Amino acid sequence: MNPFGLDAIDHRILEILQREGRLSNQELADRVALSPAPCLRRVRALEQAGVIRQYAALLEPRKVGLGMTAIITVKLEKKGNMPAESFAKAVRSWPEVVGCYSMTGETDYLLWTFVEDLDHYTQFLTGRLLKQAGVIDVKSNIVLEAIKNTTALPLGQLGLERRRRR
Repeated sequence: MNPFGLDAIDHRILEILQREGRLSNQELADRVALSPAPCLRRVRALEQAGVIRQYAALLEPRKVGLGMTAIITVKLEKKGNMPAESFAKAVRSWPEVVGCYSMTGETDYLLWTFVEDLDHYTQFLTGRLLKQAGVIDVKSNIVLEAIKNTTALPLGQLGLERRRRR
């Protein structure tokens, strides 16, 4: 077992659920070579421990009318914690922002946004983001093509199998 108490079967369950979250418990149990009851107990334990945070349907942005993706870097003025706190609160209320990350380096935040088109993006940028107190620099990066976009965490790189063979 790894330090977090997850074994190879837990990892396999998680890998499968990340790709196919709608599998029935019977199908999942068959895939990980368990009977249904122990498989369900493991899934419930992973949910209760917060390892499985939530289940969701992944939508195709263009097919629901969100034809433009922008990655935005934001720099805030450094006068105490107030700009950061108010910025974080504002970002949580903006539906265009699907991801916001506090960063090290030259910028303070990276925003992952989805909008309908350039007009919508302009309204978001000038009507919300640039009006937010404490924002001193914004750089926009418009996504031309998503080369890789996954929600699955790379569990295979954790080396569980290598450690078990030692």
